[in-house]
Amino acid sequence: MAITRRNLTRVKNDPEQLLDAMLMPMVLALIFIYVFGGAIAGNHADYRQYLMPGIMVETASFASRATGIGLNLDFTTGVMDRFRSLPIARSVVLSGRIVAELCRMVLGQIVMLIFAVVIGFRMQTGLLSILAAYGLILLFGMALCWVSAFIGLSLRSPQTVQTLGFLWMLPLQFGSSMFAPPETMPGWLRAFAQVNPMTAVVDSCRGLLVGGPVTTPVITAVAWSVGLIVVFGPLAVWRYRTHA
Repeated sequence: MAITRRNLTRVKNDPEQLLDAMLMPMVLALIFIYVFGGAIAGNHADYRQYLMPGIMVETASFASRATGIGLNLDFTTGVMDRFRSLPIARSVVLSGRIVAELCRMVLGQIVMLIFAVVIGFRMQTGLLSILAAYGLILLFGMALCWVSAFIGLSLRSPQTVQTLGFLWMLPLQFGSSMFAPPETMPGWLRAFAQVNPMTAVVDSCRGLLVGGPVTTPVITAVAWSVGLIVVFGPLAVWRYRTHA
């Protein structure tokens, strides 16, 4: 909790950190709805209902990049050397930061929900389904934070972490059902989209928020999220221990 409080205090003192994770998804949503929506779905209203669950997932993915960048900056400034000299578990330095990032994600999702309602998005399911969708987004966001932490601890400079953190996320986002149905994609890309964890999470949220199949996408999304945490959590802790 002390590590979490330290990271949240930094966000409080520098609120501009929240802008990247909130403004970029909003800008993309407006561009896709009002520039490409008519061409993709035939009209803007239908495409808005299709797109916004994906944008909510994208908000979490944008926020997760801050984990790796922040950890890399802490090593650059020498803060991590002080942490590693303390009699505390190695994992809490990482988990404390990720809990702070989850708090940022919750705030980002609240802002995105308000934005979605303002531009005309309407949720068509019950409260439990809506809460389940947001819980799934946070679970997947936490999984991406562990991946981001491993990347941030494996590279030397914050600039490289920021660039790579953006690049590895692009195929997951655009090679999924986030912006367009996989059925409209070429065969090779459709095959990738069908096994893409982002597709499972977006389809789950779409079903939970506006209606549609949920059982198989939710099971797949949870399995992917837990699997990423199980794999990249220990890897990130190991990289933290061995970071020079």
